[in-house]
Amino acid sequence: MPTVSAEVLNALKGFDSATVFNAVVESMGATQGGSELESSGGIPVIYTGPSMRCLLPELGTAVGTVVTTEVTPIDPDSEAIPWDEYYDVLDKTPGPIIAVMKDVDSRQGRGACFGDGMAGAHRLCGVTGAVLEGSARDVAGIETVGLPIWGTGVVPGHGVFNLVSINRSITVAGLRVHPGEVMIADTDGCTKIPSGHDPEAVLAMAGEVREREQANQAIAAKPGMTYARYRELRGG
Repeated sequence: MPTVSAEVLNALKGFDSATVFNAVVESMGATQGGSELESSGGIPVIYTGPSMRCLLPELGTAVGTVVTTEVTPIDPDSEAIPWDEYYDVLDKTPGPIIAVMKDVDSRQGRGACFGDGMAGAHRLCGVTGAVLEGSARDVAGIETVGLPIWGTGVVPGHGVFNLVSINRSITVAGLRVHPGEVMIADTDGCTKIPSGHDPEAVLAMAGEVREREQANQAIAAKPGMTYARYRELRGG
């Protein structure tokens, strides 16, 4: 995928994941075909499911381009890639970055796949958020580092902890993710901008969506407002 400018990514951080979802749907068309679509109405499945939790909501929203990994925190017999190869990829990827990690262990989630030491190293490589289909540990330490993190569990330990892939397409919490896609993560979960879709177009549409929603909310908040009057003022 073409590199997305830091300016566009930082501007997207001013929106929430739900608004970005709406913007993608409106800018691509609700009947857009392709592998990202699941429902009969043609709505794109570009967001994580309810198992993905924001573990440090006080650290706010994270936006970046995706770098993926697969790990086995406990299985001792998986073929391991040196961790330095992963950090080299992060270091060479233009930031900001969202690190998306999938635990592919035979006992997924039983061992932690991210902790405070990793959080510090990731921050040095331009990572602004970590998204795990798996468990984190040392969450208080990760908070001290200041790295926003999402995960499907929390445990205190792990085993041999092998890295088994870098930058493959993976599925986390029901969301298919491809390296280089743009992701925004907040307290609702994580929304991606699909490959081949222009983040600048989504950014512009997000502004329109927010302006329209704020206008509707302002109408609804007027003293003495009724639904009939609200519907009339909205135009139908």
